[in-house]
Amino acid sequence: MQRKLIKVHAKDNVAVALINIEAGEVVSFDNQDITVISNVKAKHKIALEPFQKGDKIVMYGVLVGKANTAILKGDVLTTTNVTHESAQVTHKTETIEWTAPPVEKWKNRTFLGYHRKDGQVGTENIWLFFPLVFCENRNIEILKDVFEKELLKKKENPHQLLLRTLVSGDTADQNFGKSSDVFNNIEVKFITHPGGCGGIRQDSESLAKLLAGYVNNPNVAGATVLSLGCQNLQIRVFKEALSALNPDIQKPVLIFEQQQMGTVDHMLSVVIKESFEAIKEANTIERKPAPLSKLKVGLECGGSDGFSGISANPTLGAVSDKLAALNGTAVLAEFPELCGVEQELVNRCVAEEKAVKFLNLMKAYEKSVIDAGSGFDMNPSPGNIKDGLITDAMKSAGAAKKGGTSPIQDVLDYGEYMVNPGLNLLCTPGNDVESTTAMVGSGANIVLFTTGLGTPTGNPIAPIIKVSSNSELAARMPDIIDFDTGAIIRGEKSIDDMADELLEFIIEVASGKVKTKARLLDQNDFIPWKRGVSL
Repeated sequence: MQRKLIKVHAKDNVAVALINIEAGEVVSFDNQDITVISNVKAKHKIALEPFQKGDKIVMYGVLVGKANTAILKGDVLTTTNVTHESAQVTHKTETIEWTAPPVEKWKNRTFLGYHRKDGQVGTENIWLFFPLVFCENRNIEILKDVFEKELLKKKENPHQLLLRTLVSGDTADQNFGKSSDVFNNIEVKFITHPGGCGGIRQDSESLAKLLAGYVNNPNVAGATVLSLGCQNLQIRVFKEALSALNPDIQKPVLIFEQQQMGTVDHMLSVVIKESFEAIKEANTIERKPAPLSKLKVGLECGGSDGFSGISANPTLGAVSDKLAALNGTAVLAEFPELCGVEQELVNRCVAEEKAVKFLNLMKAYEKSVIDAGSGFDMNPSPGNIKDGLITDAMKSAGAAKKGGTSPIQDVLDYGEYMVNPGLNLLCTPGNDVESTTAMVGSGANIVLFTTGLGTPTGNPIAPIIKVSSNSELAARMPDIIDFDTGAIIRGEKSIDDMADELLEFIIEVASGKVKTKARLLDQNDFIPWKRGVSL
């Protein structure tokens, strides 16, 4: 018999509907019969006890809201009868003991990666082009067109060919072939952005750190950087940011300044010649075995639904714990989506100063959002709410499951780079692309991205593995989903078994044996965070 309800934590006073349940149906659950008061859609929550106005709503064992009105036992929770509420946290109250999961079968496993001179190992080998300022975006786009046509030998987009046949009426030209790369060990990627000048100087300094992080990321073999010359983000500022991350960086970084070189044609000719020679050299680097401890995994969620916190996110948490036990690295970000679970995270910090830094970053971030006329409570999107995530704390409690249970080894501000193995916290917005962009800039060489509604997000230099919370999404959008955890919802597999399957898939992707759906779609999203104006 299919389960109809699930309670995530023993302390919870609400349950999640696993299927649609009609009003009047009596459900036997948690040693009691519950009469469902109104129609409940799958992923939404029902009250396991009657609530009075002001009563606390508990899910995942933490406070996630309060009742706005009286709520009958068996009635559905909505944005009308429940509002956001979260516990106040001021300091570390205890140190949580952690028992590492058994990882004997993973200890001798390896992936095939690109070894860098500083000891990092990449899952990809990328030559990266980017500008220091938006004024150079057009030149980056020209270079993108030139290099992609000649190095990747890309054939025309099938949608372009479709339109051509519709216009001409000629169906003979159906050249829908795959691209054929000139080089087999190097990919060429391009970044553009709207920053580098204007705004405040801190914006440019923050962007410099982010771009330096991309160059230092183990997936990057080298970079071509374009500067105009007069912008806030001067070449000197970028070089200082790169030196701060890696004083002895040995990757080739080619920097060209337009105002010193004269005409665009001259500059682009020089850029193409010098970059091509460097790319040829980078192509000689080959994949070699590396231990799983060299994986640095970003943990992201986007387009979440009411199942994300009980299937996909806990699966990532179990993977994160296994990597921590193997001395690998994972990073949990999206600070607006940690609202309500701060006490657990603070208590998991290995040192008091890490706990203090986390709370200070959270408080400063929340204050900036409030000063802008918003609040963390406005974080859930319309799609989140429609699929059962009706308060920020409820969304956060499920999102935090991506970080598992291991000790938090380090807390990083935006633009800081991961150096400590184990679980790291990184201050970023909850916005999917801004957060993913930041984690890769902090050194993640692969990103696990859970979704319940579907999102095509990708990244220029790191593989993004899309993990669906439910099988309906995986079947409906197979072109963007890489891995399905819906079997957990159906009760067919445990979280630990699913985590083992996902870790096997990660090894395949990290070794270059499987391309992610985002990479096949050529999805290369890059959005720097302008601090304080994004959730």
